[in-house]
Amino acid sequence: MPDSLDVPVAGGTLRVAAWSGTGAPVLAIHGITSSSRSWPFVADALDNPVFAPDLRGRGRSNALPGPAGMAQHAEDCAAVAEAVGGAPMVVVGHSMGGFVATVLAARRPELVRALVLVDGGLPFPQADQEATLAGLAPIKQRLRATYTREEYRGWFRSHPAFGRDWTPEAEEYADYDLPDTPGRPSAVPEVVEEDQLDMVAGSAYTEALDKPMPPRILLHASRGFADDPPGLYPQATVDAYAARWPDLDVRHVPDVNHYTIVLSSRGADAVAQAVRDLGLRSESNP
Repeated sequence: MPDSLDVPVAGGTLRVAAWSGTGAPVLAIHGITSSSRSWPFVADALDNPVFAPDLRGRGRSNALPGPAGMAQHAEDCAAVAEAVGGAPMVVVGHSMGGFVATVLAARRPELVRALVLVDGGLPFPQADQEATLAGLAPIKQRLRATYTREEYRGWFRSHPAFGRDWTPEAEEYADYDLPDTPGRPSAVPEVVEEDQLDMVAGSAYTEALDKPMPPRILLHASRGFADDPPGLYPQATVDAYAARWPDLDVRHVPDVNHYTIVLSSRGADAVAQAVRDLGLRSESNP
């Protein structure tokens, strides 16, 4: 189990999970309805210390007041980076966390050494936006329901994304997301909806795309929220962005979906390798 840090931010404190290690620290930013407990496999695959906040409105940071949005999350993550030393970090962002990481790199470049965008952080073309919003609908329904501990574990255990990846780490992910039982999941539905709109139509991310970016790797899965093809980003969309940004190192991660690209050893090994590659690249080209 990770240690916990409480980092002062606007309106209170942000809870941060901290896994110990040696070398340069890594900042890991979770997805839109997730928490710091997305990262145990990645932390285990790395020798580095890993710091993973519960974003505002999620996990043990869910009582922090709004507004949220990509700019506020980036500001909160900058506070985490400064609290753990302030040296430039490799920043890993999963799903919405990739959008937050991109805004952080644009606004606080002195804190970001490189980016690993894990099935997220690229703009959604209009056609893909509609599919993504539809895929989030049942997830938002989950946030408004009440569960016992076993019911909530059962929801995840029966989810297609975890069909062959129900592990102790996945169970702990579910347990952490239900702080009270019976109760509701920790992610605040209104904050999730605010972030969803800001992610696809807000100005902070759009403006960030016009700024210089550090070295970055995109890892993408070919299966989506429900272990279904074509994934959050269809291959044609990924190919188009690879052509648009020749500096973007695009890597397909086989045999994973949008969840298990971080919540499985298969996905975590690819994330860890990207972190190591970017760390070495940054040392060679400061």
